[in-house]
Amino acid sequence: MTRRLDAQMTFLTEACKLKSVNRATTLCDGSRRENSGEHSWHIALYAMTLAEHAPGNVDISRVIQMLLIHDLVEIDAGDAPVFGSHDATAIEAEERAAAQRIFGLLPEGQGTVFLDLWTEFEANQSPDAQFAKSLDRFQPPNQNLASGGGSWVEYKVDYPTIEARVGNKIANGAPALWDWIAPRIQAWFGR
Repeated sequence: MTRRLDAQMTFLTEACKLKSVNRATTLCDGSRRENSGEHSWHIALYAMTLAEHAPGNVDISRVIQMLLIHDLVEIDAGDAPVFGSHDATAIEAEERAAAQRIFGLLPEGQGTVFLDLWTEFEANQSPDAQFAKSLDRFQPPNQNLASGGGSWVEYKVDYPTIEARVGNKIANGAPALWDWIAPRIQAWFGR
């Protein structure tokens, strides 16, 4: 029992480092950049609040679990902003290694469960993962709208870029959410 609890506490202490990883997106009030720990909590809250917009075969409990752990890899790999330019293959390899290291801190059975959830989220194939990925992409545009453009201004993006990099992922798992936000984003760009 002591060894298992020691491993779990080692993992939880390591997970605290996620609070030090800053993201490109600002808080809704624009006062500062959001950190990845805040992001994970916020999109888990999105899942609870917007569960009624998920397809009928989605298990919101699993979605929340995915959202709480999906960015832990950023402790090692850092945040790769959706509008930034980076080598996707290299980042994928870094994140996979980070997932194995971080979830490997947990007791064997529990670490495997967490790694499997993370892998499912990344694959974006199951209904749960698709809804989770949609929420992961849905939250930042809402914060950008609230903060006067946020990272859109910084990265000099336009509506077609947002539609291609973000819109498709939102529409894939939560079409109603994309239908709701797309006109708001278009209106922001047409100001």
